[in-house]
Order: sequence, then C-alpha cells, then structure tokens
Amino acid sequence: MADIRVLVADDQALLRGSFRVLIDTAPGLTAVGEAGTGAEAVELAGREHPDVVLMDVRMPEMDGIEATRRISESLPDVRVLILTTFDLDAYVYSALRAGASGFLLKDTPPADLLSAVRVVAAGDSLLAPSVTRRLIAEFVRGPGPGAAQPAPAGLDGVTEREREVLTLVARGLSNAELAAHLHLSPATVKTHIGHLLAKLQARDRAQLVIAAYETGLVRPR
Repeated sequence: MADIRVLVADDQALLRGSFRVLIDTAPGLTAVGEAGTGAEAVELAGREHPDVVLMDVRMPEMDGIEATRRISESLPDVRVLILTTFDLDAYVYSALRAGASGFLLKDTPPADLLSAVRVVAAGDSLLAPSVTRRLIAEFVRGPGPGAAQPAPAGLDGVTEREREVLTLVARGLSNAELAAHLHLSPATVKTHIGHLLAKLQARDRAQLVIAAYETGLVRPR
C-alpha cells in the first residue's frame, strides 16, 4: 500500500520539524511538506494533495480555521487534523465546523499522534470523547434546562432508529459500543451511520456530532 502523505502546518519551525521527523520515521507515513502559515498550507495542499493535514489553529496571515475551510471545500478527499495547545479552545470547535476531521493536543504522545493520522486517513473521525464532548458542550448553545425539548430541526428525513444512533454517536460511542448498546450487528450500525452521513450531508463522524448538537437532538451536559 502507498504511504499516507502528510502535510504539517504550524508556525513554530522547531515543532514543525519535529512532527516531520516523527512522520518520516514512522512506517507507512511520509511528510510531503511544511507550512508556516495558513495560506501556505492551502497552497501546499493544492499542490501536493496530501491525505492528511496536521493543522495548527493559530498561525499568521491566515489562521488554521480559514485554511481548513478552504482545503475542505476545494479538496474534499484531504483530511484535516487540528493540533492545539489547549483542550478547550473555541477555535477548535470552529475548525470542526469548517470541515476538520478531529483534533489532538500538541502534547499527545508520539505513538498516539501517528495512530490518529492513520485513523483520519482511513476516513474515520478522531473524536476523543473526554475532550471533544467537553469542547462541544462548551461552545454549542442548547435550550435552557427548563425549556421544552422541540422536535429537532433539520432531521425530518431521519428515522427514529437513526436518531437514536446519532444521539449515541454524539455521546462518543464507537461502532462496537453502539452495536452492544442497541443490540444490533456491527454491519447494521455501519449502515445506519452511512444513512446519517448521506441524509445530513456530513463528511464524517465529527460533523455528525456537530449536527446532533446544533439541531437540538443532544443538549450539552
């Protein structure tokens, strides 16, 4: 199989170089370039067409959010994995909305970072439940605790079973956990998630989580 091609975008040269060395020495991965600004990341992504972009949030000229949006719109097959210093960063939520497939803290152990690149390259979302749920709960507004629960807007074509699956996806359950919880086969769960992706026009699991919160199906705890 061809190596997973990774573009590193970070305004700190030392950190950028460290990520590149880590990637180039990992089996099955290869770094195809480094970008010090968001604008450079967009330009390099268009030229190199990497499988994954490791994207810093705060960069000069163009921040990682705008760069993520532009890459996601023009290169739908390129996955963006956000790197951030803080586990509760409003910019990260904005980046997920812009099309990022997940995020990692910069102090993530090297082995976990490499694993995350492979997960995202395979088309899955990297949703660390303990951090991602907290982040979304912080920055998505839901009805007040005493408000009646309205029928979620934007879910008209979604079946009751699919809403149940979507709710559990938003709570951070994996496919295996979903199958066990709902007493379904893994293949059936995968089918439901495929239907949700199509109906909600979501590119991956990260966007399903956002849709669950923004439509009111799930409320921040």
